[in-house]
Amino acid sequence: MGIRLIRASESDAETIWTMQKQAFAELLQKYRDFDTNPGNEPLEKVIMRLKQPFTYFYFIALDSKNIGAIRVVDKKADNLPKRISSLFILPDYRNRGYAQEAISLAEKIHGAYCWELDTILQEASNCRLYEKAGYRRTDKIVQVNPLMSLVFYKK
Repeated sequence: MGIRLIRASESDAETIWTMQKQAFAELLQKYRDFDTNPGNEPLEKVIMRLKQPFTYFYFIALDSKNIGAIRVVDKKADNLPKRISSLFILPDYRNRGYAQEAISLAEKIHGAYCWELDTILQEASNCRLYEKAGYRRTDKIVQVNPLMSLVFYKK
């Protein structure tokens, strides 16, 4: 059985926060990006995002279990791209195609064109995921710290 996207609300903030801390813990330790890593965000930042009228947070659900989440920024304007910021799958459910399926479902909800995102350049599997989903690397790369850079993608 495939996954479903279930829209999250402000009352789900603590659940999302706990899940994202777990999902991003390994990357936080590896790259020490304490100012940018979602695993190091305070709960208040998740609550603030859920309150934004242009933020759509979805749980990625497998059967009745939430195995991850995806945040879509969609200002519903023709001249503004939609943005994936962020996407995560809990460690026990990775490498099974769920992230790619979540991207596809988000694009069905919000439209298949005019998207952007960024990911860690040094994480080849993340880059492959987005490239398999049809995203193309741009020339923009931002060095976050000596260990890590962000690479930007568009579709």
